[in-house]
Amino acid sequence: MASSPKPTTGPLTAGPALSRREFLRQAGTLAGGAALYTQLGHHGAWAAGSDAPEKKEVRIGFIPLTDCASVVMASVLGIDQKYGVKIIPSKEASWASVRDKLVNGELDFAHVLYGLVYGVHLGVGGAKKDMAVLMTLNHNGQAISLSKKLADKGAVNGAGLAKLMASEKREYTFAQTFPTGTHAMWLYYWLAANGIHPLKDAKVITVPPPQMVANMRVGNMDGFCVGEPWNHRAIMDGIGVTAATTQSIWQDHP
Repeated sequence: MASSPKPTTGPLTAGPALSRREFLRQAGTLAGGAALYTQLGHHGAWAAGSDAPEKKEVRIGFIPLTDCASVVMASVLGIDQKYGVKIIPSKEASWASVRDKLVNGELDFAHVLYGLVYGVHLGVGGAKKDMAVLMTLNHNGQAISLSKKLADKGAVNGAGLAKLMASEKREYTFAQTFPTGTHAMWLYYWLAANGIHPLKDAKVITVPPPQMVANMRVGNMDGFCVGEPWNHRAIMDGIGVTAATTQSIWQDHP
Protein backbone atom coordinates (compact mmCIF):
# COMPACT_ATOMS: atom_id res chain seq x y z
CA MET A 1 0.00 0.00 0.00
CA ALA A 2 1.15 3.53 -0.71
CA SER A 3 2.17 5.53 2.32
CA SER A 4 0.00 8.49 3.42
CA PRO A 5 1.25 11.85 2.13
CA LYS A 6 3.09 14.01 4.60
CA PRO A 7 1.36 17.19 5.88
CA THR A 8 2.13 20.16 3.71
CA THR A 9 3.31 23.19 5.60
CA GLY A 10 4.22 25.43 2.67
CA PRO A 11 2.03 27.25 0.18
CA LEU A 12 -1.09 25.47 -1.04
CA THR A 13 -0.32 23.42 -4.13
CA ALA A 14 -2.27 21.07 -6.34
CA GLY A 15 0.57 18.55 -6.62
CA PRO A 16 -0.02 14.80 -6.47
CA ALA A 17 1.34 14.62 -2.92
CA LEU A 18 -1.60 16.68 -1.59
CA SER A 19 -4.60 14.56 -0.55
CA ARG A 20 -8.18 15.79 -1.06
CA ARG A 21 -8.66 16.11 2.72
CA GLU A 22 -5.45 18.10 3.13
CA PHE A 23 -6.36 20.34 0.20
CA LEU A 24 -9.74 21.21 1.75
CA ARG A 25 -8.14 21.76 5.18
CA GLN A 26 -5.57 24.21 3.83
CA ALA A 27 -8.13 25.97 1.62
CA GLY A 28 -10.35 26.49 4.68
CA THR A 29 -7.42 27.82 6.69
CA LEU A 30 -6.48 30.29 3.97
CA ALA A 31 -10.08 31.41 3.50
CA GLY A 32 -10.48 31.95 7.22
CA GLY A 33 -7.22 33.86 7.40
CA ALA A 34 -8.20 36.08 4.48
CA ALA A 35 -11.54 36.87 6.08
CA LEU A 36 -9.92 37.70 9.39
CA TYR A 37 -7.37 39.90 7.67
CA THR A 38 -10.13 41.72 5.81
CA GLN A 39 -12.06 42.30 9.03
CA LEU A 40 -9.15 43.36 11.20
CA GLY A 41 -7.00 45.18 8.64
CA HIS A 42 -3.54 46.36 9.59
CA HIS A 43 -4.66 48.20 12.75
CA GLY A 44 -7.30 45.89 14.19
CA ALA A 45 -10.32 47.95 13.01
CA TRP A 46 -13.40 46.37 11.51
CA ALA A 47 -13.41 46.85 7.75
CA ALA A 48 -17.24 46.90 7.78
CA GLY A 49 -17.36 50.17 9.76
CA SER A 50 -16.87 51.68 13.19
CA ASP A 51 -18.88 51.28 16.37
CA ALA A 52 -19.96 54.93 16.25
CA PRO A 53 -23.73 55.62 15.99
CA GLU A 54 -25.08 55.96 12.46
CA LYS A 55 -26.60 59.34 13.41
CA LYS A 56 -25.22 61.90 15.83
CA GLU A 57 -28.65 63.41 16.51
CA VAL A 58 -31.97 61.58 16.74
CA ARG A 59 -35.43 63.12 16.98
CA ILE A 60 -37.64 61.23 19.43
CA GLY A 61 -41.32 62.11 19.61
CA PHE A 62 -43.28 61.93 22.85
CA ILE A 63 -46.68 62.71 24.32
CA PRO A 64 -46.92 64.29 27.82
CA LEU A 65 -47.47 61.11 29.82
CA THR A 66 -45.67 59.65 32.82
CA ASP A 67 -44.02 56.92 30.75
CA CYS A 68 -42.22 59.42 28.49
CA ALA A 69 -39.92 60.17 31.44
CA SER A 70 -37.09 57.86 30.41
CA VAL A 71 -36.86 59.46 26.97
CA VAL A 72 -37.10 63.05 28.20
CA MET A 73 -34.75 62.60 31.16
CA ALA A 74 -32.14 60.84 29.03
CA SER A 75 -31.90 64.11 27.14
CA VAL A 76 -32.20 66.45 30.13
CA LEU A 77 -29.56 64.61 32.18
CA GLY A 78 -27.20 64.11 29.24
CA ILE A 79 -27.33 60.32 29.43
CA ASP A 80 -27.57 60.23 25.64
CA GLN A 81 -24.16 61.90 25.28
CA LYS A 82 -22.56 58.98 27.11
CA TYR A 83 -23.31 56.92 24.01
CA GLY A 84 -22.29 59.53 21.49
CA VAL A 85 -25.85 60.50 20.57
CA LYS A 86 -27.81 63.69 21.08
CA ILE A 87 -31.55 63.18 21.68
CA ILE A 88 -33.79 65.95 20.38
CA PRO A 89 -37.13 65.45 22.19
CA SER A 90 -40.15 66.45 20.12
CA LYS A 91 -43.35 67.11 22.08
CA GLU A 92 -46.31 66.03 19.97
CA ALA A 93 -49.96 67.02 20.20
CA SER A 94 -51.52 63.62 19.47
CA TRP A 95 -50.75 60.00 18.67
CA ALA A 96 -51.93 60.63 15.12
CA SER A 97 -49.21 63.26 14.80
CA VAL A 98 -46.63 60.80 16.12
CA ARG A 99 -47.78 58.19 13.61
CA ASP A 100 -47.61 60.58 10.67
CA LYS A 101 -44.14 61.85 11.58
CA LEU A 102 -42.80 58.32 12.03
CA VAL A 103 -44.15 57.35 8.63
CA ASN A 104 -42.81 60.38 6.75
CA GLY A 105 -39.43 60.35 8.49
CA GLU A 106 -39.72 63.51 10.58
CA LEU A 107 -39.12 61.39 13.69
CA ASP A 108 -36.42 58.73 14.07
CA PHE A 109 -38.00 57.13 17.14
CA ALA A 110 -40.99 57.76 19.40
CA HIS A 111 -42.45 57.02 22.78
CA VAL A 112 -45.59 55.42 21.41
CA LEU A 113 -48.54 53.11 22.04
CA TYR A 114 -47.85 49.42 21.45
CA GLY A 115 -50.98 49.05 19.34
CA LEU A 116 -50.08 52.03 17.19
CA VAL A 117 -46.80 50.38 16.18
CA TYR A 118 -48.55 47.23 15.00
CA GLY A 119 -51.28 49.27 13.28
CA VAL A 120 -48.70 51.16 11.23
CA HIS A 121 -46.72 47.99 10.50
CA LEU A 122 -49.87 46.29 9.16
CA GLY A 123 -51.16 49.37 7.37
CA VAL A 124 -54.33 49.68 9.47
CA GLY A 125 -55.79 53.16 8.96
CA GLY A 126 -53.93 53.88 5.73
CA ALA A 127 -50.38 54.58 6.94
CA LYS A 128 -48.04 51.64 6.40
CA LYS A 129 -44.36 51.35 7.25
CA ASP A 130 -42.10 48.66 8.69
CA MET A 131 -41.78 49.23 12.43
CA ALA A 132 -39.77 47.76 15.31
CA VAL A 133 -40.36 47.83 19.07
CA LEU A 134 -36.92 48.43 20.64
CA MET A 135 -37.84 48.59 24.31
CA THR A 136 -40.76 48.70 26.72
CA LEU A 137 -40.96 51.95 28.68
CA ASN A 138 -43.46 50.84 31.31
CA HIS A 139 -45.75 48.14 32.61
CA ASN A 140 -49.30 48.94 33.79
CA GLY A 141 -49.89 52.65 34.49
CA GLN A 142 -53.12 53.17 32.52
CA ALA A 143 -56.65 53.53 33.91
CA ILE A 144 -60.30 54.04 33.06
CA SER A 145 -61.92 57.10 34.59
CA LEU A 146 -65.61 57.97 34.91
CA SER A 147 -67.00 61.45 35.41
CA LYS A 148 -67.90 62.69 38.89
CA LYS A 149 -71.50 63.12 37.69
CA LEU A 150 -71.72 59.40 36.94
CA ALA A 151 -69.94 58.51 40.18
CA ASP A 152 -72.47 60.53 42.18
CA LYS A 153 -75.17 58.27 40.70
CA GLY A 154 -73.36 55.10 41.77
CA ALA A 155 -71.25 54.45 38.66
CA VAL A 156 -67.86 54.03 40.33
CA ASN A 157 -67.02 50.71 38.64
CA GLY A 158 -68.08 48.60 35.69
CA ALA A 159 -71.10 47.05 37.36
CA GLY A 160 -72.32 50.43 38.58
CA LEU A 161 -71.89 51.94 35.11
CA ALA A 162 -73.83 49.12 33.44
CA LYS A 163 -76.68 49.52 35.94
CA LEU A 164 -76.85 53.30 35.41
CA MET A 165 -76.78 53.00 31.62
CA ALA A 166 -79.62 50.47 31.78
CA SER A 167 -81.79 52.70 33.99
CA GLU A 168 -80.99 56.10 32.43
CA LYS A 169 -81.20 55.71 28.68
CA ARG A 170 -79.19 58.27 26.67
CA GLU A 171 -76.09 58.42 24.53
CA TYR A 172 -73.01 57.74 26.67
CA THR A 173 -69.68 58.90 25.31
CA PHE A 174 -66.28 57.46 26.19
CA ALA A 175 -62.84 58.42 24.90
CA GLN A 176 -59.66 56.55 24.02
CA THR A 177 -56.46 57.98 22.58
CA PHE A 178 -55.95 56.18 19.25
CA PRO A 179 -58.07 53.68 17.28
CA THR A 180 -55.45 50.90 17.22
CA GLY A 181 -53.92 51.86 20.57
CA THR A 182 -53.87 50.00 23.85
CA HIS A 183 -56.24 52.49 25.50
CA ALA A 184 -58.93 51.61 22.96
CA MET A 185 -58.32 47.92 23.66
CA TRP A 186 -58.63 48.35 27.43
CA LEU A 187 -61.78 50.45 27.11
CA TYR A 188 -63.54 48.08 24.69
CA TYR A 189 -62.61 45.02 26.72
CA TRP A 190 -63.68 46.56 30.04
CA LEU A 191 -67.04 47.76 28.71
CA ALA A 192 -67.75 44.38 27.12
CA ALA A 193 -66.73 42.51 30.26
CA ASN A 194 -69.39 44.48 32.13
CA GLY A 195 -72.12 43.74 29.61
CA ILE A 196 -71.85 47.02 27.68
CA HIS A 197 -71.37 46.61 23.91
CA PRO A 198 -68.58 49.10 23.10
CA LEU A 199 -69.74 49.63 19.51
CA LYS A 200 -73.51 49.60 19.99
CA ASP A 201 -74.30 50.74 23.52
CA ALA A 202 -71.84 53.64 23.66
CA LYS A 203 -70.22 56.29 21.51
CA VAL A 204 -66.43 56.05 21.53
CA ILE A 205 -64.33 59.02 20.39
CA THR A 206 -60.61 59.70 20.01
CA VAL A 207 -59.04 62.40 22.20
CA PRO A 208 -55.29 63.10 22.72
CA PRO A 209 -54.12 62.33 26.30
CA PRO A 210 -53.40 65.95 27.39
CA GLN A 211 -56.94 66.95 26.35
CA MET A 212 -58.82 64.25 28.28
CA VAL A 213 -59.37 66.17 31.53
CA ALA A 214 -60.38 69.40 29.79
CA ASN A 215 -62.95 67.57 27.66
CA MET A 216 -64.44 65.79 30.66
CA ARG A 217 -64.61 69.09 32.54
CA VAL A 218 -66.87 70.61 29.88
CA GLY A 219 -68.99 67.46 29.59
CA ASN A 220 -67.82 66.11 26.25
CA MET A 221 -67.46 62.57 27.61
CA ASP A 222 -68.68 60.36 30.44
CA GLY A 223 -65.44 58.46 30.80
CA PHE A 224 -62.04 57.82 29.25
CA CYS A 225 -59.12 55.45 29.14
CA VAL A 226 -55.65 57.01 29.16
CA GLY A 227 -52.20 56.71 30.67
CA GLU A 228 -51.12 58.53 33.80
CA PRO A 229 -50.98 61.23 35.05
CA TRP A 230 -54.33 62.20 33.47
CA ASN A 231 -56.51 59.81 35.49
CA HIS A 232 -55.00 61.15 38.69
CA ARG A 233 -55.40 64.71 37.39
CA ALA A 234 -59.15 64.10 36.99
CA ILE A 235 -59.30 63.06 40.63
CA MET A 236 -57.28 66.05 41.82
CA ASP A 237 -59.51 68.41 39.82
CA GLY A 238 -62.61 66.82 41.31
CA ILE A 239 -64.18 65.93 37.98
CA GLY A 240 -63.60 62.17 37.78
CA VAL A 241 -62.94 58.90 39.60
CA THR A 242 -60.85 55.88 38.66
CA ALA A 243 -63.18 52.99 37.88
CA ALA A 244 -60.45 50.50 36.98
CA THR A 245 -56.70 50.31 36.52
CA THR A 246 -55.47 48.39 33.51
CA GLN A 247 -53.30 46.07 35.60
CA SER A 248 -56.57 44.71 37.00
CA ILE A 249 -57.45 43.73 33.41
CA TRP A 250 -54.03 42.34 32.45
CA GLN A 251 -51.41 42.18 35.17
CA ASP A 252 -48.02 43.68 34.19
CA HIS A 253 -49.10 44.42 30.63
CA PRO A 254 -46.81 46.47 28.36
